Amino acid sequence: MDSRPPDPASIRSILATDCGSTTTKAILIEKRGDTYRLIVRGEAPTTVEAPFEDVTRGVLNAVREVEELAGRRILDGERIVSPQTGDQGVDLYVSTSSAGGGLQMTVSGLVLQMTGESAQRAALGAGAIVMDVIALNDGRRPHEKIRRLRQLRPDMILLSGGTDGGDVRRVAEMAEILLAADPKARLGAGYRLPVIYAGNKDAAGVVQETLGGRTALSVVPNLRPTMERENLGPARDAIHALFMEHVMAHAPGYKKLMTWSPVPIMPTPGAVGIIIEAIAKRDRLAVVGVDIGGATTDVFSVFQGVFNRTVSANLGMSYSVSNVMAEAGLENILRWVPFAVDEVDLRNRVKNKMIRPTTIPQSLEDLVIEQAIAREALRLAFEQHKALAVGLKGVQTERTISDIMSQSETGATLVDLLDLGLLVGSGGVLSHAPRRVQAALMMVDAFLPEGLTHLAVDSIFMAPQLGVLSTVHEQAASQVFECDCLVRLGAVLAPIGAGKPGQPCVTIEVIAHGSAPVAKRVPFAELALVPLPELGTARLTAYPERGFDLGAGKGRPLETQVTGGVVGLIVDARGRRPFVLPDEPQERIARLRAWNHALNLYPREV
Repeated sequence: MDSRPPDPASIRSILATDCGSTTTKAILIEKRGDTYRLIVRGEAPTTVEAPFEDVTRGVLNAVREVEELAGRRILDGERIVSPQTGDQGVDLYVSTSSAGGGLQMTVSGLVLQMTGESAQRAALGAGAIVMDVIALNDGRRPHEKIRRLRQLRPDMILLSGGTDGGDVRRVAEMAEILLAADPKARLGAGYRLPVIYAGNKDAAGVVQETLGGRTALSVVPNLRPTMERENLGPARDAIHALFMEHVMAHAPGYKKLMTWSPVPIMPTPGAVGIIIEAIAKRDRLAVVGVDIGGATTDVFSVFQGVFNRTVSANLGMSYSVSNVMAEAGLENILRWVPFAVDEVDLRNRVKNKMIRPTTIPQSLEDLVIEQAIAREALRLAFEQHKALAVGLKGVQTERTISDIMSQSETGATLVDLLDLGLLVGSGGVLSHAPRRVQAALMMVDAFLPEGLTHLAVDSIFMAPQLGVLSTVHEQAASQVFECDCLVRLGAVLAPIGAGKPGQPCVTIEVIAHGSAPVAKRVPFAELALVPLPELGTARLTAYPERGFDLGAGKGRPLETQVTGGVVGLIVDARGRRPFVLPDEPQERIARLRAWNHALNLYPREV
């Protein structure tokens, strides 16, 4: 295959794969007229681990399913035919990967809250899972730091430390700790662990002398050149380059896979971040995206044009489901369940899910409990995201799509729920919910959006493939994302304020072309569902009662266009700041059942 991507104007067909931890997904995109559309999708088990230990086996199996479904030849033996000739082959092949656990890194700095945080933001923004942050002042003694580094076995280490012109001695101390630990890489044997040094430029010589002979050391410009400035770009670029050169090259089968595509393989989370940022930029709105998986939950956001990403590596719906129960607490999970549940029974259900991570709910009760757990996993991940997605007060920054900038001691969170325009969910529990309204309410309950917020889900988790595709063919990626990937659910209208159940809260009027106008008064503590056209827009006028705010001020009306969707408009009059569920169990269960009934959430009462 040609080492350079083809001219976008010449591309008629695209094959894109995502090598996940358990499943490899393949999609075929073709140009139909002037528009690129998804044609078919195939999947197969990922084969990075024993007994196959060759990621290309899973890719080929997924592509063969695409061939069968599309009724066209793409492979010649074990080779992707490119460019397309007649109805055989494809013009472009791209791929993302999180197989084998994705990109796993350890970062280190001199001060945990300063250069340590800066290093963490650079790694997260590059699509990595940060396994630990090692700092001189992290409360651990040197031998404890050394033992921890040996235990982790990261794919690479990012070493930061000090501002330019600062103390060289302390940077040397951190380098000596790394040398003493002599950590081994997770993948590959007999090669030196990649280490990126992005600290005080005056200490580069000392670091080179200390680590150069024992590690694959790369020196890049300081990510914190002064106290008042962050520059994460060079470190991020180095992470991407080393991910390809070392991590992917030593992962089973990846060296072969890399020769199939003219576009570098990208970490799955980094690719999702690209498409989220592209949506925000294109539509000029604040966006939050969430991907809830079996082991981790990733949250992406763009507020004020600033991209942020966090990964909650211990919050997921299968492998990490016990962690969700431990961190959220049984009480918080049970508050979403509209029937009495024995705590022992709940613990057993959660442990069974961890033991058998691929199982799906077999009864309505199982489904309700799983969705209750999902609400808490999403809520906790979002809380972590808000804590890291903060602005820098009076600090110069250099930001790019993959940079995460925060200064928790000096800045307030960038996440403004009143400003949030679009909330996008993905991951099995959201994308494959039996009813789309279930996915909508899970996101509303977990994120508690305010004012008017549009909702959507990634139908079959194509965002990673489309993210990497957008780097070489933005038009194709954008068209497929909008037409075939994004399922528009509608919107949620949530007044800010508190009141007593039953008191007047908000009155709405919806006018859609071709439909009779709808007027509805929703009392406090209730949910209501108003139909919207699945395609197109409607005119929404909302009149909050005195004391309630929709973003224009207390008691002031909101007039705007609302985009339709398969669910419609959810009017959430349950209150914000605070949002409180009843403490008394029977009252809470009755309230939950009323809300479920109002939205037709389940086929029967549970």
